[in-house]
Amino acid sequence: MTATEPALTALAQGWCALSLLHGRIEAHVERALQAGHDLSVREYSLLDVLSRQHDGEGGHLQMKQVADAVVLSQSATTRLVTRLEDRGLLARYLCPTDRRGIYTDVSEAGLQLLAAARPTNDAALREALDAAAENPELAPLVRVVKSLNTSA
Repeated sequence: MTATEPALTALAQGWCALSLLHGRIEAHVERALQAGHDLSVREYSLLDVLSRQHDGEGGHLQMKQVADAVVLSQSATTRLVTRLEDRGLLARYLCPTDRRGIYTDVSEAGLQLLAAARPTNDAALREALDAAAENPELAPLVRVVKSLNTSA
């Protein structure tokens, strides 16, 4: 198989379309979150992931799990946690059963900011998807994204 064969070309075009859709959505949501709440997409994602933790079995995420959830390296995630902690939006504490483990919880201020930012995030996401749906190259991907039900 060569790089110019139709199957590879179609695969590459599909990947480019997916990358374009992601970039457009992320840029639109970033602008909305920055303007309305002084939050980046990554900061919002981190607050959102950490706000879903619970006190039950396996309810608190280790830093590697958090990094995987927000699609960042562990070192970038640690720096992001530190920035949000410095803003009073997160708090770190030692794991009560393993003193080597450090957990992170969203503070009350962080929960309030997240609650205020969530409608902005959701509206910007809808706007970006609706705009992308106007592009024939992106419309099939938008339909797939809109058809996903992650609450199942």
